[in-house]
Amino acid sequence: MRIMGKIMRAVAMASLFVALGYGQTGAGSVQSPGSVQSKSPAQENYSGMYTFLREGEFVQITVEDAGHVTGFVSRYGDSESDQGAFLDHFFKQGKLDGRDLTFTTETVHGAWFDFKGKVDRGPAKTRAQEGYFVIKGTLTENATDAAKKVSARARDVEFKLFPEDAGSKEAGSKEAGPEKRD
Repeated sequence: MRIMGKIMRAVAMASLFVALGYGQTGAGSVQSPGSVQSKSPAQENYSGMYTFLREGEFVQITVEDAGHVTGFVSRYGDSESDQGAFLDHFFKQGKLDGRDLTFTTETVHGAWFDFKGKVDRGPAKTRAQEGYFVIKGTLTENATDAAKKVSARARDVEFKLFPEDAGSKEAGSKEAGPEKRD
């Protein structure tokens, strides 16, 4: 009898802890009829790999806590010394404020990028299709020549989220990122 009482108390306590934990996470919260629960843009997971300027190039974006954005642009080199080679421009700074996205890359071979724009839902129905999210804005390509003269070229761009692999747990994730190159 005594053992049965202890077991019953342990089960009751475990049930109480589970119920309290369930209620705190909001998983068991009940909505009133007619209320709609929707994600705000800040809650969307915009992280992933997006198209860049040319076929084969991409920008990897990772949204972290408090809107801090990390990532890199992987592109083909344009100069005589790096023609056709892949260059990775890691983000020096990046920020997501609601849907407003900005980033500046590190300088690689005298070139760096500044971006200012917005993340929107694209035409794709699921993350398994290209363009579930679309980033639109102004990309400024900055370059320093041999005489240390800086030139800038701004253009309107649209980057589409690559399709998520069916077996992937995280959209656009890479197991190992590229090495930094100078």
